[in-house]
Amino acid sequence: MVNTTEKSPVSLYDSFFLHQGEESVQHFRNQVELVINTISDAFQDSDRPFKGRTAQEIQQQLHDVLNVPEDPQSLHEVLREIEEPVIRNSLHVSNERSMAHLHCPPVLPGVLAELIIGALNQSMDSWDQSPSATYVEKEITRYWTQLVSFPEGADGVFTSGGTQSNYMGMLLARDAFCLSEWNHSVQIKGLPKHFHKLRVLCSEEAHFSVKKSVSQIGLGEQAVIPISVDEGHRMDPMEVRHVVERLEQEGLLPYVIVATCGTTDYGSIDPLDELAEFCKEKGIWLHVDAAYGAGLLLSQEHCHKLASLERADSVTLDFHKWMFQPISCGMFLVKERKHMRLFAHHADYLNPLEDEDDGILNLVNKSVQTTRRFDALKVLLTLKVMGTRLLGQMVDRTMEVAQFAASELNKRPAFYVENSSPELSTVVFQYQSEGSCPAGELNRKIQQMLFHKGETIIAKTSVRGETFLKFTILNPRTSEQDVSVVIDEIEATAKQIIGGTYH
Repeated sequence: MVNTTEKSPVSLYDSFFLHQGEESVQHFRNQVELVINTISDAFQDSDRPFKGRTAQEIQQQLHDVLNVPEDPQSLHEVLREIEEPVIRNSLHVSNERSMAHLHCPPVLPGVLAELIIGALNQSMDSWDQSPSATYVEKEITRYWTQLVSFPEGADGVFTSGGTQSNYMGMLLARDAFCLSEWNHSVQIKGLPKHFHKLRVLCSEEAHFSVKKSVSQIGLGEQAVIPISVDEGHRMDPMEVRHVVERLEQEGLLPYVIVATCGTTDYGSIDPLDELAEFCKEKGIWLHVDAAYGAGLLLSQEHCHKLASLERADSVTLDFHKWMFQPISCGMFLVKERKHMRLFAHHADYLNPLEDEDDGILNLVNKSVQTTRRFDALKVLLTLKVMGTRLLGQMVDRTMEVAQFAASELNKRPAFYVENSSPELSTVVFQYQSEGSCPAGELNRKIQQMLFHKGETIIAKTSVRGETFLKFTILNPRTSEQDVSVVIDEIEATAKQIIGGTYH
């Protein structure tokens, strides 16, 4: 317990803030060292990605920790309390055999940048709250517009991730359509008379945030038209053309097509060039969800798979997926800067119009958020400390291991691989048995049993109504040997279940 009875209010407050005093700086160093030691011990003491405890066991362990005291406790005491129930019960995504979701191991420059971000606590809404950070974000955004090969007039903003970026794409495309077609400002007047006719087309494999976003912007889920996919789980451009023509005949208004560059399950890339050509012909906004596939922008071997990305009107990028950043860190890009004005609202106390006359950049004008974190610093630090060549090699390495995984699974007769030639770094497969246990039920049990053993973490998904298993390989430290061991574990677990020794 921290003794506060003999301290004046000022000196007591001093000990909880980082400020210019020498005593404060030393206190900060000591506390950071305590945290580093606690995290390091947790990593060194475990060679598994998860402890394997059940939800009930974890909740029970957390019970006493979550009691909130009236008086301060020492950081050392609190860290000791949370070390087992919180830190050691967390999923260790940096483990080589954690290969379940689009949930990457963060690189150290990004982790260290988080400390700087927290200590500086810049608010990215107005320039006078983030004087240097504003221009760091501006230039890092410009860097990515150039990497996408957008023209000079492009723009963008950091977001919390793919869901927010996709939301911004749907919102911006809607408002731009209403302005160009009906000279109607949704910002000022609300939804136009014929808003119920607006339609959004996307792959049936598109991220759920597309439908979620369209429902949130007032069009309803019924406005989303799913397009069938080919055997490679890519959107069929001929089907897109047929559907658009049918919608037009019905008097409906398809205003945006969403192409996915890296679907969540299969890593599939929709045919960007054909879709872009069709959108140009029809005057339809093309939004590309490259939250996953954006990692290919740095790839030396596979960047060609993003050909025609520059033809999109807007793009979603995520840095906390395949670019190894701590959550959260995403970006929304738009080809024409003028469209970002559709997000702008002015407040006298924050971003008055006079600021624009004076050339002051307030990033709140480009965002659906007000207060935002200085996430651009994570990307800057990572790019500078690691360089783009090494980051690209890391992306390529994960694809190499994913291709090995698909090949190895194909060699084993008990497995069926849904995407035997993975386009990115995910592999979807099923263990199939001639036994009495249905394949879907068997694979669900396999995933659950492995999770609670904690030695390897894989995902499950649904394919044609049946449970399949999935590798998502985002860790460049994951080796072919790791994959082989995990496949062996899956086989052994399946046989154990079939044999009736696991319930």
